[in-house]
Amino acid sequence: MAKALILIEGSTMGSGLLYVQAARRLGLHPITLAVDPAQYDYLATESAAAIQIDTSDYDALQGVCCRLQLTYGIVGITSALESAYATVGRLCDHFGLPGPNALSINQCCDKFLQREILKEALLPIPAFRLAANAMEIEGAAAEIGFPVILKPAEGSGSCGVQLCRDMDELIEHTNYMLGGTHMWRSSPRILVEEYVQGPHYTALLMGNEVVAIATADFGCPPHFVYREFTCPAPLTYDEHERITELSLSCLQALGLGWGPTAIELRWTERGPIVIEVNPRLSGTPDPQLVKLAYGIDLVTEHIKLAIGDEGDLRKKHSQSSAARFLVPETDGMLESIEGASNAAAVPGVAEVKLYVQSKTPFMRKGDYRDCLGYVLAASPCRSHTAALLQEAIDLIHWSITPFQVVDDQINKVEP
Repeated sequence: MAKALILIEGSTMGSGLLYVQAARRLGLHPITLAVDPAQYDYLATESAAAIQIDTSDYDALQGVCCRLQLTYGIVGITSALESAYATVGRLCDHFGLPGPNALSINQCCDKFLQREILKEALLPIPAFRLAANAMEIEGAAAEIGFPVILKPAEGSGSCGVQLCRDMDELIEHTNYMLGGTHMWRSSPRILVEEYVQGPHYTALLMGNEVVAIATADFGCPPHFVYREFTCPAPLTYDEHERITELSLSCLQALGLGWGPTAIELRWTERGPIVIEVNPRLSGTPDPQLVKLAYGIDLVTEHIKLAIGDEGDLRKKHSQSSAARFLVPETDGMLESIEGASNAAAVPGVAEVKLYVQSKTPFMRKGDYRDCLGYVLAASPCRSHTAALLQEAIDLIHWSITPFQVVDDQINKVEP
Protein backbone atom coordinates (compact mmCIF):
# COMPACT_ATOMS: atom_id res chain seq x y z
CA MET A 1 0.00 0.00 0.00
CA ALA A 2 1.47 3.36 -1.07
CA LYS A 3 2.28 5.87 1.67
CA ALA A 4 0.31 9.08 1.11
CA LEU A 5 0.93 12.61 2.34
CA ILE A 6 -2.27 14.69 2.36
CA LEU A 7 -1.77 18.38 1.52
CA ILE A 8 -4.66 20.69 2.41
CA GLU A 9 -4.73 23.32 -0.34
CA GLY A 10 -1.53 24.46 -2.06
CA SER A 11 0.05 27.76 -2.99
CA THR A 12 -0.12 29.77 -6.19
CA MET A 13 3.04 31.80 -5.45
CA GLY A 14 4.49 29.93 -2.50
CA SER A 15 5.76 26.57 -1.35
CA GLY A 16 3.11 24.21 -2.71
CA LEU A 17 5.36 22.86 -5.46
CA LEU A 18 8.21 22.38 -2.99
CA TYR A 19 5.97 20.22 -0.78
CA VAL A 20 4.94 18.00 -3.69
CA GLN A 21 8.54 17.56 -4.84
CA ALA A 22 9.89 16.96 -1.32
CA ALA A 23 7.17 14.39 -0.58
CA ARG A 24 8.14 12.43 -3.66
CA ARG A 25 11.82 12.51 -2.74
CA LEU A 26 10.82 10.93 0.58
CA GLY A 27 9.00 8.14 -1.26
CA LEU A 28 5.53 9.48 -0.51
CA HIS A 29 2.48 9.90 -2.75
CA PRO A 30 1.29 13.53 -2.31
CA ILE A 31 -2.46 14.13 -2.65
CA THR A 32 -3.72 17.73 -2.61
CA LEU A 33 -7.24 18.47 -1.35
CA ALA A 34 -8.36 21.86 -2.64
CA VAL A 35 -11.41 23.96 -3.44
CA ASP A 36 -9.99 24.63 -6.90
CA PRO A 37 -7.02 22.40 -7.73
CA ALA A 38 -6.75 24.01 -11.19
CA GLN A 39 -5.41 27.25 -9.63
CA TYR A 40 -2.24 25.38 -8.67
CA ASP A 41 -0.49 25.01 -12.03
CA TYR A 42 2.26 22.81 -10.61
CA LEU A 43 -0.24 20.01 -9.90
CA ALA A 44 -0.68 19.52 -13.64
CA THR A 45 2.99 19.96 -14.55
CA GLU A 46 4.01 17.51 -11.81
CA SER A 47 1.12 15.10 -12.60
CA ALA A 48 0.28 15.29 -8.91
CA ALA A 49 -2.92 13.80 -7.51
CA ALA A 50 -5.63 16.24 -6.43
CA ILE A 51 -9.21 16.06 -5.18
CA GLN A 52 -11.67 18.94 -5.39
CA ILE A 53 -13.38 19.56 -2.07
CA ASP A 54 -14.56 22.40 0.15
CA THR A 55 -11.55 22.65 2.46
CA SER A 56 -13.50 24.85 4.89
CA ASP A 57 -15.78 21.84 5.59
CA TYR A 58 -13.95 19.83 8.25
CA ASP A 59 -16.40 16.93 8.15
CA ALA A 60 -16.01 16.64 4.38
CA LEU A 61 -12.22 16.59 4.70
CA GLN A 62 -12.38 13.96 7.39
CA GLY A 63 -14.66 11.84 5.20
CA VAL A 64 -12.36 12.06 2.18
CA CYS A 65 -9.36 11.10 4.29
CA CYS A 66 -11.26 8.10 5.63
CA ARG A 67 -12.06 6.98 2.09
CA LEU A 68 -8.46 7.48 0.98
CA GLN A 69 -7.35 5.21 3.79
CA LEU A 70 -9.02 2.34 1.96
CA THR A 71 -6.45 2.75 -0.83
CA TYR A 72 -3.44 4.42 0.77
CA GLY A 73 -1.58 4.38 4.02
CA ILE A 74 -1.96 8.00 5.13
CA VAL A 75 1.25 8.74 7.00
CA GLY A 76 0.92 12.51 7.30
CA ILE A 77 -1.34 15.53 6.79
CA THR A 78 -0.03 19.07 6.40
CA SER A 79 -0.34 22.33 4.44
CA ALA A 80 1.70 25.23 3.10
CA LEU A 81 -1.25 27.58 3.71
CA GLU A 82 -1.73 29.41 7.03
CA SER A 83 -5.53 29.53 6.78
CA ALA A 84 -5.65 25.72 6.54
CA TYR A 85 -3.14 24.96 9.26
CA ALA A 86 -5.56 24.79 12.20
CA THR A 87 -7.70 22.36 10.21
CA VAL A 88 -4.54 20.31 9.63
CA GLY A 89 -4.09 20.15 13.40
CA ARG A 90 -7.64 18.85 13.91
CA LEU A 91 -7.26 16.22 11.22
CA CYS A 92 -3.91 15.06 12.59
CA ASP A 93 -5.42 14.74 16.04
CA HIS A 94 -8.38 12.73 14.69
CA PHE A 95 -6.21 10.30 12.73
CA GLY A 96 -3.51 9.99 15.39
CA LEU A 97 -0.83 11.68 13.29
CA PRO A 98 1.87 14.17 14.35
CA GLY A 99 0.72 17.74 13.83
CA PRO A 100 0.27 21.24 15.21
CA ASN A 101 -2.02 22.13 18.10
CA ALA A 102 -5.18 23.49 16.46
CA LEU A 103 -6.09 25.76 19.40
CA SER A 104 -2.63 27.35 19.46
CA ILE A 105 -2.71 27.88 15.70
CA ASN A 106 -6.14 29.54 15.86
CA GLN A 107 -5.03 31.83 18.68
CA CYS A 108 -1.93 32.82 16.76
CA CYS A 109 -3.76 33.47 13.47
CA ASP A 110 -6.00 35.93 15.30
CA LYS A 111 -3.50 38.80 15.38
CA PHE A 112 -5.36 40.63 18.15
CA LEU A 113 -5.51 37.56 20.39
CA GLN A 114 -1.86 36.84 19.57
CA ARG A 115 -0.89 40.30 20.76
CA GLU A 116 -3.00 39.99 23.91
CA ILE A 117 -1.18 36.76 24.79
CA LEU A 118 2.27 38.22 24.09
CA LYS A 119 1.39 41.34 26.10
CA GLU A 120 0.28 39.21 29.05
CA ALA A 121 3.60 37.35 28.82
CA LEU A 122 5.37 40.76 29.08
CA LEU A 123 7.06 40.33 25.70
CA PRO A 124 7.95 43.49 23.71
CA ILE A 125 5.30 44.31 21.08
CA PRO A 126 3.97 47.52 19.48
CA ALA A 127 1.13 49.39 21.18
CA PHE A 128 -2.16 48.24 19.62
CA ARG A 129 -5.94 48.59 19.68
CA LEU A 130 -8.74 46.61 18.05
CA ALA A 131 -11.37 48.51 16.06
CA ALA A 132 -14.49 47.62 14.09
CA ASN A 133 -15.57 50.97 12.63
CA ALA A 134 -14.21 54.36 11.55
CA MET A 135 -14.86 56.05 14.91
CA GLU A 136 -12.97 53.36 16.81
CA ILE A 137 -10.09 53.47 14.31
CA GLU A 138 -9.70 57.24 14.63
CA GLY A 139 -9.91 57.03 18.42
CA ALA A 140 -7.26 54.30 18.55
CA ALA A 141 -4.93 56.27 16.27
CA ALA A 142 -5.32 59.34 18.49
CA GLU A 143 -4.43 57.30 21.58
CA ILE A 144 -1.38 55.64 20.01
CA GLY A 145 -0.22 58.66 18.01
CA PHE A 146 0.71 58.96 14.35
CA PRO A 147 2.16 57.28 12.39
CA VAL A 148 0.17 54.06 12.85
CA ILE A 149 -0.28 50.77 11.00
CA LEU A 150 -3.73 49.59 9.96
CA LYS A 151 -4.09 45.87 9.27
CA PRO A 152 -6.80 43.19 9.29
CA ALA A 153 -6.85 41.11 12.47
CA GLU A 154 -6.67 38.00 10.27
CA GLY A 155 -4.84 37.39 7.04
CA SER A 156 -1.38 37.08 5.52
CA GLY A 157 0.82 38.38 2.72
CA SER A 158 0.50 42.01 3.94
CA CYS A 159 -3.00 42.18 2.41
CA GLY A 160 -4.70 45.33 3.71
CA VAL A 161 -1.63 46.41 5.72
CA GLN A 162 -0.76 50.08 5.37
CA LEU A 163 1.17 52.83 7.10
CA CYS A 164 -0.98 55.88 7.91
CA ARG A 165 1.16 58.93 8.59
CA ASP A 166 -1.63 61.40 9.22
CA MET A 167 -5.40 61.66 9.55
CA ASP A 168 -5.96 61.98 5.79
CA GLU A 169 -4.15 58.70 5.09
CA LEU A 170 -5.96 57.07 7.99
CA ILE A 171 -9.39 58.09 6.66
CA GLU A 172 -8.48 57.00 3.12
CA HIS A 173 -7.33 53.52 4.20
CA THR A 174 -10.24 53.16 6.61
CA ASN A 175 -12.63 53.81 3.73
CA TYR A 176 -10.81 51.18 1.68
CA MET A 177 -10.93 48.61 4.47
CA LEU A 178 -14.59 49.19 5.36
CA GLY A 179 -15.96 50.26 1.96
CA GLY A 180 -16.41 46.81 0.44
CA THR A 181 -13.12 46.58 -1.48
CA HIS A 182 -11.20 44.53 1.07
CA MET A 183 -12.55 40.97 1.33
CA TRP A 184 -13.43 39.97 4.91
CA ARG A 185 -14.01 36.39 6.00
CA SER A 186 -16.28 37.64 8.79
CA SER A 187 -17.17 40.99 10.38
CA PRO A 188 -14.40 43.59 9.97
CA ARG A 189 -11.83 43.57 12.77
CA ILE A 190 -8.96 46.01 12.31
CA LEU A 191 -5.77 46.37 14.29
CA VAL A 192 -4.42 49.87 14.82
CA GLU A 193 -0.76 49.59 15.80
CA GLU A 194 2.20 51.74 16.73
CA TYR A 195 4.62 52.07 13.81
CA VAL A 196 7.82 50.48 15.07
CA GLN A 197 10.86 51.53 13.06
CA GLY A 198 14.18 49.76 12.68
CA PRO A 199 15.80 46.93 10.69
CA HIS A 200 13.39 44.08 9.91
CA TYR A 201 14.30 40.50 10.78
CA THR A 202 12.57 37.15 10.41
CA ALA A 203 13.46 34.25 12.68
CA LEU A 204 12.75 30.94 10.93
CA LEU A 205 12.16 28.10 13.35
CA MET A 206 11.50 24.38 13.13
CA GLY A 207 10.16 22.99 16.36
CA ASN A 208 11.97 24.75 19.20
CA GLU A 209 15.08 25.56 17.19
CA VAL A 210 15.90 28.83 15.44
CA VAL A 211 17.29 27.56 12.14
CA ALA A 212 18.03 30.94 10.54
CA ILE A 213 17.52 34.67 10.95
CA ALA A 214 17.00 36.63 7.74
CA THR A 215 16.69 40.35 7.10
CA ALA A 216 14.36 42.12 4.67
CA ASP A 217 14.03 45.44 2.89
CA PHE A 218 10.73 46.93 1.75
CA GLY A 219 9.64 49.27 -0.99
CA CYS A 220 8.48 52.81 -0.39
CA PRO A 221 5.71 53.51 2.16
CA PRO A 222 2.83 53.36 2.79
CA HIS A 223 2.81 49.67 1.79
CA PHE A 224 5.05 46.85 2.98
CA VAL A 225 6.03 45.07 -0.21
CA TYR A 226 9.23 43.05 0.10
CA ARG A 227 12.08 44.08 -2.19
CA GLU A 228 14.94 41.94 -0.90
CA PHE A 229 15.70 39.14 1.57
CA THR A 230 19.15 38.20 2.86
CA CYS A 231 20.05 35.08 4.84
CA PRO A 232 21.71 35.05 7.25
CA ALA A 233 21.13 38.56 8.53
CA PRO A 234 24.30 40.48 9.49
CA LEU A 235 23.94 40.40 13.28
CA THR A 236 26.31 40.66 16.21
CA TYR A 237 26.46 37.71 18.58
CA ASP A 238 24.43 39.65 21.16
CA GLU A 239 21.77 40.63 18.62
CA HIS A 240 21.46 37.04 17.41
CA GLU A 241 21.10 35.73 20.95
CA ARG A 242 18.47 38.31 21.92
CA ILE A 243 16.36 37.58 18.82
CA THR A 244 16.70 33.85 19.46
CA GLU A 245 15.70 34.19 23.12
CA LEU A 246 12.71 36.39 22.27
CA SER A 247 11.57 34.01 19.52
CA LEU A 248 11.61 31.02 21.85
CA SER A 249 9.70 33.04 24.46
CA CYS A 250 7.01 33.72 21.83
CA LEU A 251 6.66 29.99 21.17
CA GLN A 252 6.24 29.27 24.86
CA ALA A 253 3.68 32.03 25.38
CA LEU A 254 1.59 31.02 22.36
CA GLY A 255 1.74 27.26 22.93
CA LEU A 256 3.66 26.65 19.72
CA GLY A 257 6.82 24.63 19.21
CA TRP A 258 5.74 21.88 16.82
CA GLY A 259 6.67 22.34 13.20
CA PRO A 260 7.62 25.58 11.44
CA THR A 261 7.19 29.13 12.72
CA ALA A 262 8.24 32.47 11.22
CA ILE A 263 8.59 35.38 13.64
CA GLU A 264 8.92 38.93 12.31
CA LEU A 265 10.73 41.50 14.43
CA ARG A 266 12.11 45.02 14.26
CA TRP A 267 15.33 46.05 16.01
CA THR A 268 14.70 49.37 17.74
CA GLU A 269 16.28 51.58 20.39
CA ARG A 270 14.47 49.31 22.86
CA GLY A 271 15.99 46.21 21.30
CA PRO A 272 13.99 43.58 19.37
CA ILE A 273 10.21 44.11 19.12
CA VAL A 274 7.88 41.34 17.95
CA ILE A 275 5.82 42.45 14.96
CA GLU A 276 4.09 39.18 14.17
CA VAL A 277 4.27 35.44 14.86
CA ASN A 278 3.28 33.31 11.87
CA PRO A 279 2.55 29.70 12.88
CA ARG A 280 3.64 28.20 9.57
CA LEU A 281 6.55 27.88 7.19
CA SER A 282 7.37 31.11 5.38
CA GLY A 283 6.46 31.16 1.72
CA THR A 284 8.96 31.19 -1.10
CA PRO A 285 11.71 32.14 -1.42
CA ASP A 286 12.51 31.83 2.33
CA PRO A 287 12.90 28.00 2.31
CA GLN A 288 15.19 28.20 -0.73
CA LEU A 289 17.29 30.90 0.95
CA VAL A 290 17.81 28.75 4.04
CA LYS A 291 18.74 25.77 1.87
CA LEU A 292 21.24 27.86 -0.09
CA ALA A 293 22.70 29.39 3.07
CA TYR A 294 22.93 26.30 5.26
CA GLY A 295 21.93 23.22 3.25
CA ILE A 296 18.83 22.74 5.44
CA ASP A 297 15.63 21.92 3.53
CA LEU A 298 12.85 23.29 5.76
CA VAL A 299 10.07 21.84 3.59
CA THR A 300 11.55 18.34 3.80
CA GLU A 301 12.12 18.72 7.54
CA HIS A 302 8.50 19.80 8.00
CA ILE A 303 7.25 16.74 6.12
CA LYS A 304 9.52 14.50 8.19
CA LEU A 305 7.90 15.87 11.34
CA ALA A 306 4.43 15.35 9.84
CA ILE A 307 5.12 11.66 9.13
CA GLY A 308 6.93 11.03 12.42
CA ASP A 309 10.43 10.67 10.98
CA GLU A 310 13.58 11.96 12.64
CA GLY A 311 14.68 15.36 11.36
CA ASP A 312 18.11 16.79 10.72
CA LEU A 313 18.64 20.53 11.24
CA ARG A 314 22.44 20.42 11.20
CA LYS A 315 24.08 23.00 8.94
CA LYS A 316 25.85 21.40 5.97
CA HIS A 317 27.64 24.57 4.85
CA SER A 318 27.58 28.33 5.35
CA GLN A 319 26.92 30.80 2.54
CA SER A 320 25.23 34.16 2.09
CA SER A 321 22.00 33.86 0.10
CA ALA A 322 19.69 36.63 -1.05
CA ALA A 323 16.53 37.20 -3.07
CA ARG A 324 15.54 40.27 -5.05
CA PHE A 325 11.89 40.72 -5.99
CA LEU A 326 10.76 42.13 -9.33
CA VAL A 327 8.30 44.88 -8.40
CA PRO A 328 7.00 47.37 -11.02
CA GLU A 329 6.30 50.98 -10.11
CA THR A 330 3.22 51.35 -12.35
CA ASP A 331 -0.05 49.60 -13.21
CA GLY A 332 -1.00 48.65 -16.76
CA MET A 333 -0.70 45.99 -19.42
CA LEU A 334 2.48 43.95 -19.04
CA GLU A 335 3.53 43.93 -22.68
CA SER A 336 6.70 41.89 -22.21
CA ILE A 337 9.12 40.53 -19.64
CA GLU A 338 12.46 39.31 -20.99
CA GLY A 339 15.89 38.23 -19.88
CA ALA A 340 15.01 35.58 -17.30
CA SER A 341 17.10 32.89 -19.03
CA ASN A 342 20.11 35.23 -19.27
CA ALA A 343 19.76 36.11 -15.58
CA ALA A 344 19.55 32.42 -14.64
CA ALA A 345 22.82 31.79 -16.50
CA VAL A 346 24.80 34.17 -14.27
CA PRO A 347 27.19 32.05 -12.16
CA GLY A 348 25.96 31.96 -8.57
CA VAL A 349 22.31 32.61 -9.48
CA ALA A 350 20.30 29.69 -8.09
CA GLU A 351 16.82 30.46 -9.40
CA VAL A 352 14.86 32.95 -11.48
CA LYS A 353 11.11 32.68 -10.98
CA LEU A 354 8.46 34.60 -12.94
CA TYR A 355 4.84 34.63 -11.78
CA VAL A 356 3.41 36.36 -14.83
CA GLN A 357 3.50 36.21 -18.62
CA SER A 358 3.53 38.88 -21.30
CA LYS A 359 0.23 40.44 -22.39
CA THR A 360 -1.15 40.25 -18.86
CA PRO A 361 -2.98 43.07 -17.03
CA PHE A 362 -1.10 44.12 -13.90
CA MET A 363 -2.60 46.07 -11.01
CA ARG A 364 -0.64 46.78 -7.83
CA LYS A 365 -2.40 45.83 -4.59
CA GLY A 366 0.16 47.00 -2.03
CA ASP A 367 0.93 43.43 -0.94
CA TYR A 368 2.66 40.21 -2.07
CA ARG A 369 0.71 40.25 -5.35
CA ASP A 370 2.78 43.25 -6.54
CA CYS A 371 5.67 40.90 -7.30
CA LEU A 372 6.33 39.75 -10.88
CA GLY A 373 8.88 37.21 -9.66
CA TYR A 374 12.24 36.95 -7.95
CA VAL A 375 15.91 36.12 -8.42
CA LEU A 376 17.93 34.02 -5.94
CA ALA A 377 21.70 33.98 -5.62
CA ALA A 378 24.27 32.66 -3.16
CA SER A 379 28.02 32.83 -2.59
CA PRO A 380 30.45 32.64 0.34
CA CYS A 381 30.44 36.45 0.68
CA ARG A 382 27.47 38.76 1.30
CA SER A 383 28.80 41.57 -0.89
CA HIS A 384 29.54 39.16 -3.72
CA THR A 385 26.01 37.74 -3.49
CA ALA A 386 24.60 41.26 -3.73
CA ALA A 387 26.73 41.91 -6.82
CA LEU A 388 25.54 38.67 -8.44
CA LEU A 389 21.94 39.62 -7.79
CA GLN A 390 22.41 43.05 -9.31
CA GLU A 391 24.09 41.58 -12.39
CA ALA A 392 21.16 39.20 -12.88
CA ILE A 393 18.50 41.84 -12.23
CA ASP A 394 20.10 44.15 -14.80
CA LEU A 395 19.45 41.47 -17.44
CA ILE A 396 15.69 41.34 -16.81
CA HIS A 397 13.52 43.95 -18.53
CA TRP A 398 9.79 44.47 -18.66
CA SER A 399 7.47 46.86 -20.42
CA ILE A 400 4.16 48.08 -18.98
CA THR A 401 1.70 50.24 -20.90
CA PRO A 402 -0.50 52.30 -18.52
CA PHE A 403 -4.18 51.34 -18.66
CA GLN A 404 -5.21 54.81 -19.84
CA VAL A 405 -2.94 54.47 -22.89
CA VAL A 406 -4.33 51.00 -23.58
CA ASP A 407 -7.91 52.33 -23.37
CA ASP A 408 -7.06 55.21 -25.73
CA GLN A 409 -5.58 52.77 -28.24
CA ILE A 410 -8.71 50.60 -28.10
CA ASN A 411 -10.99 53.62 -28.53
CA LYS A 412 -9.07 54.72 -31.63
CA VAL A 413 -9.77 51.47 -33.49
CA GLU A 414 -13.42 51.18 -32.44
CA PRO A 415 -15.95 52.20 -35.21
